[in-house]
Amino acid sequence: MNRCPITYKLCGKQSYSPEGLKLLSPNLKKLSNLDFTQSELLQESAARSVKLSIQGVQPKLSAKLNISDGKFEIVDRFGTYILKPQNPSFPQLPENEDLTMRMAKEVGIEIPTHGMVYSKEGVLIYFIKRFDRYGKSKKYSVEDFSQLAGKTRDTKYDYSMERLIVLIDKFCTFPMLEKVKLLNLTLFNFLIGNEDMHLKNYSIISRNDKIELTPAYDLLNTTIAIKKPIEEIALPLKGKKNNLNKNDLIEYLGKERLGLSGKIIDGISSRIVEALPKWNELIEISFLSADLKEKYFELLEKRKHILFEN
Repeated sequence: MNRCPITYKLCGKQSYSPEGLKLLSPNLKKLSNLDFTQSELLQESAARSVKLSIQGVQPKLSAKLNISDGKFEIVDRFGTYILKPQNPSFPQLPENEDLTMRMAKEVGIEIPTHGMVYSKEGVLIYFIKRFDRYGKSKKYSVEDFSQLAGKTRDTKYDYSMERLIVLIDKFCTFPMLEKVKLLNLTLFNFLIGNEDMHLKNYSIISRNDKIELTPAYDLLNTTIAIKKPIEEIALPLKGKKNNLNKNDLIEYLGKERLGLSGKIIDGISSRIVEALPKWNELIEISFLSADLKEKYFELLEKRKHILFEN
């Protein structure tokens, strides 16, 4: 029996569940595989990269959903989705990112609509809806923290977690609300092994007369994707990127630097602990290989012990 790569629900002999189609659009009746093979998608990504504003290590393509034809179409302009093919250098990044984004949602982190779609030859490709687009061609104002800090793509690691807080205070309409989000996201990333949250992976968005952190994106367990990771966090905290502990993340970051109350921090921690069984369930039914599932479980157990059991 197949499992839907959009919802993880069992869907019989179909590739996608009715719930998965409805998540993309109430009017979507079917979803065809992409018109490209994995190899062709990588070629398209390379050829179109100079035309896109979404760049980075992972190959990416801009796309829109053709509801009447029931398929994603690759476009150069006005795309409302981003497609991420498999990366030849790192195993199963689409499966990894899709799973990790689902886990983030379980602890109250806002995430865009996302899932996976099959390529022509049945390889899974990650998709995520662009949160900066609305209407037919309208766009919210979005700036990443690299722009806010006056950094470039080459200097996106030259900052610190403490200085992120200064940017939130300076640019966000209600800084304390965003600081709660930042702690939740930071604890989550530590637990699931995302050591690549550099400046370009944080952004603010202006919408509804308010400037706030954008929905989370580019969340994945980089620790299991990289053979020998050397860091636990991309931007240093207390001047270090390794050997983080409960005191660093809870007492120092949460209470001292972010100024959050014990009650708020306990609420964040409790929600994460309550989500752990669901995380385990999601990992188990995910599309990761058995080997990567085991590595995910092992890392989560280790980090959970550091953060909650000392």
